Amino acid sequence: MILYLLGIIAGFGILVWSADKFVDGAASTAKHLGMPTLLIGILIVGFGTSAPEMVVSAIAAMEGNPGLALGNAIGSNIVNIALILGVTAVISPIVVNSNIVKKEIPLLLLIVFIIGYLLLDNFLSFIEGIILLGGFFALVVWSIISAMRNKGDALESDMEDELIEHPMSLKAGIIWLIIGLILLIASSRLLVWGAVGVATEFGISDLIIGLTIVALGTSLPELAASIIAARKGEHDIAIGNVVGSNMFNILAVIGIATVIAPMNNIPFEVLQRDWVVMLVLTIALLVMSYAFKAKNGVITRVEGTILIICYVAYNTYLGMTLTGNL
Repeated sequence: MILYLLGIIAGFGILVWSADKFVDGAASTAKHLGMPTLLIGILIVGFGTSAPEMVVSAIAAMEGNPGLALGNAIGSNIVNIALILGVTAVISPIVVNSNIVKKEIPLLLLIVFIIGYLLLDNFLSFIEGIILLGGFFALVVWSIISAMRNKGDALESDMEDELIEHPMSLKAGIIWLIIGLILLIASSRLLVWGAVGVATEFGISDLIIGLTIVALGTSLPELAASIIAARKGEHDIAIGNVVGSNMFNILAVIGIATVIAPMNNIPFEVLQRDWVVMLVLTIALLVMSYAFKAKNGVITRVEGTILIICYVAYNTYLGMTLTGNL
């Protein structure tokens, strides 16, 4: 048991560090190769912060733990909105200026409805995994087109400031990109080993482990990036990280895991409980991010506190189901 716990702790630590270096290296390399700054903010950062979920879920699926893969993706989306945006907004209210981010949030809501529809039969097939990956590639193409049409967007200036603040040569960028990726894969494998071991020892389903411990751990890069961005006043990077990551989690993370190992007999609780929570939080994000009732598209400290309370309540509920109090 101690070895499993040490594996989880070490896996988390290396995962967070390697994901950060992977994103820095990828962003710097892309910049040197001439990729537009806005596209780096949308694709590279969004993809990079979702890399832990992708690698962990792929390894979990390959090792016969699809529940952990699915729980990791859905749980990470819940963590991203309820905990990460909640904590970030409490530290510094998030002003949503980017037109691209405002277009992405309704798209995220549509993607949430799509995965809900696919989960209706408690089964995710190989074909459905291909459909999700097709949606992911369509999202990438849409992001490229949006970046080309929205030069001067608030997200672009935020990302430009970030790249100027952390300059890196092309050689250094490639080196950190490779090192980050290698350590990302190694730490993810260690994390999955530890999480499955703990789940087996305590008789907990890999789905619950994925929804809680693993989801929180793989979302730490988003937490760090969003808090740092918000404190610098780069609010559109903070919320863009979360929105982009959540879309990638559903389309790419679940898609990759399903193609590797189609998911049979998915517990009905996933749709009835976890998907519903993800849906409600996504709708709340949509409402908070737009200027309804004269509100200027700001996620306030009060709303951030409410989001954190929702996260605590959800995890408390999961804990009570495990102890048999529900």
